[in-house]
Amino acid sequence: MHHPLSSIDPSAKIARNVVIEPFVSIEKNVEIGSGTWIGSNVTIMEGARIGKNCEIFPGAVISAIPQDLKFAGEESLVIIGDNTIIRECATVNRATSATGKTVVGDNCLIMAYAHIAHDCYVGNNSIIVNNVALGGHVIIGEYAIIGGLTAVHQFVKIGDHTMISGGSLVRKDVPPFVKAGREPLSFIGINSIGLRRRNFIESEIEEIQNIYRFLYQNNFNNSQALSKIEIEFKASINRDKIIDFVQKSVRGIMRGYNQNK
Repeated sequence: MHHPLSSIDPSAKIARNVVIEPFVSIEKNVEIGSGTWIGSNVTIMEGARIGKNCEIFPGAVISAIPQDLKFAGEESLVIIGDNTIIRECATVNRATSATGKTVVGDNCLIMAYAHIAHDCYVGNNSIIVNNVALGGHVIIGEYAIIGGLTAVHQFVKIGDHTMISGGSLVRKDVPPFVKAGREPLSFIGINSIGLRRRNFIESEIEEIQNIYRFLYQNNFNNSQALSKIEIEFKASINRDKIIDFVQKSVRGIMRGYNQNK
């Protein structure tokens, strides 16, 4: 299953049924799970851990050293989950000593020319569209969709079930369940279509919508809004996820559209 024109370090741990096309380079300290396909001209460098049934398209580079001047050659990893697709010329960099691993979860789609920098975490079932650039230490939740040509500042956090418009500049944290767009990046509603596709019931969607009215449409600051939300809404998984995200935000959350005027 390994093409004779590929270059594979003999110490690499590769499952028997992995297909490796010509002109692939695989370095030492690499592990690849069963059922994975590696397209031609892919480079997989030291520290890569690639799961089962992945597809990595031509020109992708996995586990190159971080583009961080503080990097001193320490051991670190790139971990790619199962059933993830990485399209042409995408790049996923190794971590620094800060976290030790860059992670892309299960069932993700990383489209062509996207860049995932050192120490990033991309949650399961997320889609990173063409030419997205993630700075170092970016954390993206599950089922997030990041539109094409979007640039995400280092250390930004993006919550579960979010949808970010193409061409965005993401400088602030984006809470879960929302749609984000415009410039500067702003709350433009909740991702109701995505939530319905993922079997959220209407009462849950209505709860999320009402919570975000307190955060973005009632002229409260964040502390006031969180206090009101805790009083007005019974504890629930979705309510508590929103509150926890806002409370733990270091960079601050993006603002509402009217708040930017």
